[in-house]
Amino acid sequence: MTGVVLERFLADEAATARLGEDLAMSLRPGDVLALKGDLGAGKSSLARALIRAMTDDAGLDVPSPTFTLVQSYEARVPVHHFDLYRLSSASELDELGFDEALAQGAAMVEWPERAEAYLPKTSVLIELVHQDDGRLARLSGQGAAVERAARSLAMREFLERAGWGEARRRYFIGDASARSYEIVSLAGLPPRVLMNSPRLVLGPPIRDGKPYAVIAHTAQSVSAFVAIDRALRAGGVSAPEVHAQDLDQGFLLLEHLGSEGFLGKRGEPVAERYAAAAELLAMMHGKAWPDRIEAAPGVFHDVPPFDRDAMIIEAELLLDWYVPAMSGGPASDALRAGYTKEWNAVLDRLEGREYTLMLRDFHSPNIIWRGERTGHDRLGIVDVQDALIGPSAYDLASLAMDARVTISPEIERRTLGAYIAARHKAGVFNEDEFVETYAMMAAQRNSKILGIFVRLEKRDGKPYYLKHLPRIRDYLRRALAHPALAGLRDFYTAHGLLEERPL
Repeated sequence: MTGVVLERFLADEAATARLGEDLAMSLRPGDVLALKGDLGAGKSSLARALIRAMTDDAGLDVPSPTFTLVQSYEARVPVHHFDLYRLSSASELDELGFDEALAQGAAMVEWPERAEAYLPKTSVLIELVHQDDGRLARLSGQGAAVERAARSLAMREFLERAGWGEARRRYFIGDASARSYEIVSLAGLPPRVLMNSPRLVLGPPIRDGKPYAVIAHTAQSVSAFVAIDRALRAGGVSAPEVHAQDLDQGFLLLEHLGSEGFLGKRGEPVAERYAAAAELLAMMHGKAWPDRIEAAPGVFHDVPPFDRDAMIIEAELLLDWYVPAMSGGPASDALRAGYTKEWNAVLDRLEGREYTLMLRDFHSPNIIWRGERTGHDRLGIVDVQDALIGPSAYDLASLAMDARVTISPEIERRTLGAYIAARHKAGVFNEDEFVETYAMMAAQRNSKILGIFVRLEKRDGKPYYLKHLPRIRDYLRRALAHPALAGLRDFYTAHGLLEERPL
């Protein structure tokens, strides 16, 4: 088999268990791990560690499936453990529901040679053999599954270099991008966050020879996170300390700011927390922020501007994805021309407005509540790599019209009011101009999000984002109610862009 080949010496059972954890962190639905090895080579130990890591249950009983042929486990990714030793024919895999198992989860297969051609060509082969006083694990395969496994093993090596090689790894959270996060823990030390941020894969050129991510100024490497994080911490914002970094591979070992989310116990918005976050923004917007920041010796990050090209191409996601999903066909040339004209007229009004460091995704998924602390330190801020220099009102619009939770008009008003009061208290502040810019940025952001959430379903197979669309349409209607956006509102209304339509 050609492709990736990796070898790891496993000195003892603890090392075998760590390999199981490493493989568990890389597992996705449809993956197949084919386990080969003589009796006592460690297949059961490896499988047990992987399943316990997937279920986050260190004491889980993991019996051998020698007699049952398959054992299934509910987890973040359902895991099905097959033992094919007693299989008389590969066709019996149909009766065991092998295809169904891969459709909704991942599989570990012992005695994979008995499956013949039933195993996908993208299976990861894991061969275990005795070597000296330990065992040698040899991983081989081709395709995304083995590449993810290789990256997970590289993350373990990164932890070893940071002095955390024996840490326990557990999945923490992923987001709409390729980034993922784990909680890593060592006895006697506070847990930390392991950030896996592969370099952004740029898509094809779409305008002026540039890919979308370049025009929209999406961060392309983890250096952006490190740089913005350092600037925020220096400016009095509680962003995570970076304990170790590998900028080339995209690995960071971060301070764990806490586990309490920004929302209430039932996932509801808490008005006082949103007001506190608005006051933090007011503090930040009273400071001068650098636009060139050092991420490592000799490695600098230039904070891009949120310029007109970026604003327009983001807003056009509504035409690219939302309109076709709603209407059954692509946006017409006339619709595109009119849409761009109206948006350019709106953006003309930004001339001379207040610009500052703009975090871009300042909303509940990226804020940690630390109620035992005081002042701005109650708010832990994460996911900052896409920060730009842009209108100060943008982040408040992101917060007060939170895309993931329904913010009532009353809580929105209170959030906006808390910000405005803090700005007035700090010095001269043009409230009317800010409120107008807030409406403009809220309209731009929610237009973009309508497109992104449909794209996540259509392109990336993540249908759960569609449930947010009615909320985003409501936010968009609120933003467009500002008198300064009357022309844009009339255009959206005339073309049915604000109508409630099932997808």
